[in-house]
Amino acid sequence: MDKNLDLLITENLKKEIEQSGLKKSEIADAIGVSRATVSQYLSGRAQPTLATFSKLCAVLDCSADDILNLKK
Repeated sequence: MDKNLDLLITENLKKEIEQSGLKKSEIADAIGVSRATVSQYLSGRAQPTLATFSKLCAVLDCSADDILNLKK
């Protein structure tokens, strides 16, 4: 994947988590991963699987388009 796109996705994910008001531990529990894994998503060191990404969008109450920057 393009590094710029990776950075954009990471930044969009950070924004959505910030706006949710949820703690990393709450998100981790809700999507079935560790808090450290959520931290890796936020640092860009790891990307969630599609199944986990879907759960993230549901927990954060956001569209995948918002995180993946697929708006036209």
